[in-house]
Amino acid sequence: MKSQEMTSMQRTLTALGHQEPDRVPLFLLFSLTGAKFANTSIEDYFTAPERVAKAQLDMQARYQHDSLYGFFYASAELEAFGGGTLFFLDGPPNADAPPIRTAQDIARLSVPEPEEVPVLQRILQALRLMKAEVAERMPIIGVAISPFSLPVMQLGFERYFNLMLEDPTHFDKLIAVNEAFCVKWSNAQLAAGATAICYFDPISSSTIVTREQYLQTGYQIAKRTIAQINGPTATHMASGKCLPVLADIASTGTAVVGVSSQEDMTALKAIARGKVSLLGNLNGIEMRRWSAQQATDIVKTAIFKAGAGGGLLLGDNHGEIPWQVPDKVLMAISEAAHEWGVYPLKSD
Repeated sequence: MKSQEMTSMQRTLTALGHQEPDRVPLFLLFSLTGAKFANTSIEDYFTAPERVAKAQLDMQARYQHDSLYGFFYASAELEAFGGGTLFFLDGPPNADAPPIRTAQDIARLSVPEPEEVPVLQRILQALRLMKAEVAERMPIIGVAISPFSLPVMQLGFERYFNLMLEDPTHFDKLIAVNEAFCVKWSNAQLAAGATAICYFDPISSSTIVTREQYLQTGYQIAKRTIAQINGPTATHMASGKCLPVLADIASTGTAVVGVSSQEDMTALKAIARGKVSLLGNLNGIEMRRWSAQQATDIVKTAIFKAGAGGGLLLGDNHGEIPWQVPDKVLMAISEAAHEWGVYPLKSD
């Protein structure tokens, strides 16, 4: 017998409580794709919070997924530290040259105020507009780059890893500033209407650091930071692997972990069951080339491997649907999730 349909918020909270809702929640995390719905360039799209909020609502209406996404682009936070953003016609905005180049730059660093950064103010306004439309019916996801991962944009990979290994004094100073900013920025988004914060932390993924390195750095930073965020968090590895540290991530206080398409959902669920929920693990890059049947089969597999008992939010593995994914594939994902994600799950 089919269970009574829930709101997106009820569905998500039930799944996060490790119980089975009416169906598996579908989280299609759209950012720049909204420019297509607004019929404008990616750069112009992010200049108007009203445009972003409307596109989020329009995309949700079309694909019938269970969340709205307040994320603009990762380098928005870099702009708070004096950095810039490079825009492209058909891809995500990217960070311009790192604004921090010397140890002296770090020594002089202070915590930015979100209300003094134009792009962050636009994000907050978009969140307010979305909240006014959906109230408590649907989760609204805000985003903060982790204090451990933000330095890749602030300094560049090589300079950051050299700092981490060779200059603990300035590493600690940079992390302290980033922690304070992450908390301030996360809580500003929650106050503006975000339901939860996606804590992007790709440098903590097992693709980049060992478990020993993670426990000494990203893990400690996450525990301190997440404890100060005034709402639930979802830790996201942005396509990076996490199986070796999944139990450790769960103990940071986060409610959800975004997992990689390169790892098996059965193995992930065995560790996560009852401890932390999983978000994923549809491959956004491969998604560009899927047929409708492939989309259906892959959605079914993810649900069958990790959906039992709740604790699964179905979504892409990176935290951003690529610009090139065609509408027919997104529709196929949505239709498959609505057909095969209904509890009790079908065996085939």
